[in-house]
Amino acid sequence: MVLQGHGSHGGVPAQRDAAGNERMVRVTPREPDGRQAPDPAARRGQAGSRADGLAEAIARLRRALRRGARVADPGNTLAVAQLELLAALAEHPGARPGQLARLLNMRPNTVTTIVNALGARGMLGRTTAEEDRRAVELTVTSAGQQAVLAWQATNAAVLNLALSALPARQRRALATAVPALHALAREVDRLADMPATPAEADR
Repeated sequence: MVLQGHGSHGGVPAQRDAAGNERMVRVTPREPDGRQAPDPAARRGQAGSRADGLAEAIARLRRALRRGARVADPGNTLAVAQLELLAALAEHPGARPGQLARLLNMRPNTVTTIVNALGARGMLGRTTAEEDRRAVELTVTSAGQQAVLAWQATNAAVLNLALSALPARQRRALATAVPALHALAREVDRLADMPATPAEADR
């Protein structure tokens, strides 16, 4: 039989056993309603696991959409990197190659290669910047805009077809998550726009 005592050691409560000997006991933190409070380390581990699971789900969805769009529109000869650059340029008309490289996290020489290929196909145009005659500003042509719209329409059609095969409960859950996904995308963009630390800049 264990009897509760009044002693403590360093703030840790103590109990006395039937022989009168005092021993320390571990007190489990409790929520106000009496439930056991989660361990902080376990909570951090759970948050990390959720982030890893979300990142994998987004990556898997991206791969599936890319594959589904290729199957749905085999006549599209543009690479995904080319379409993504066109889409980014449509959102940021007049952007310079260096700006697109930062926006898309691509190497400048990769952006130059894509820009040259798209320019040769009449998908984008180049103009000299007014404030700096050495700089080039890019714009999407009507042909490039049509390519972007067709790609987006194909992705939407693939998604709609896939959504129609899901149970109503899962469709509602996905629709509810859309605002949160937009907010998450904005936050990731904000983090990507933050200046690099000295250690990161040296990599």
